[in-house]
Amino acid sequence: MTAIAFYSITGQTRRFIEKTELAAYEITDANPYYEMGEPYVLVIPTYDDEMLEPVIDFLGYNSNHQQLVGVAGGGNRNFNDLYIHNAKDIAKGLDVPVVFDFEFNGTPTDVKNFKKVVAQLGLKAVKHQ
Repeated sequence: MTAIAFYSITGQTRRFIEKTELAAYEITDANPYYEMGEPYVLVIPTYDDEMLEPVIDFLGYNSNHQQLVGVAGGGNRNFNDLYIHNAKDIAKGLDVPVVFDFEFNGTPTDVKNFKKVVAQLGLKAVKHQ
């Protein structure tokens, strides 16, 4: 079960997801057209809006925008008001909450707390061995 979709530009978000050891689908530039088919959390970095075009394509594909239950954003707090602005914008536009935020690739505490959030949302993100 894959209850997490993520997009990574520099690898920071991918490293965060890998540390959680949760099953996740990586949205790619080459093929953003993948249907989640179940409720999920979207995890995205913070960049210029046009850099997240594959995420917009992914959200517009089939029922992905309807299955989205929350957005988590990664970023750099030094950017003040722009910290996780992409996550906030998507959450507002699709009327879902921002469920988590983390800096860079997250701390061990961030990993633990994100896993709690996923569990509290009732999402199953078990990695198949």
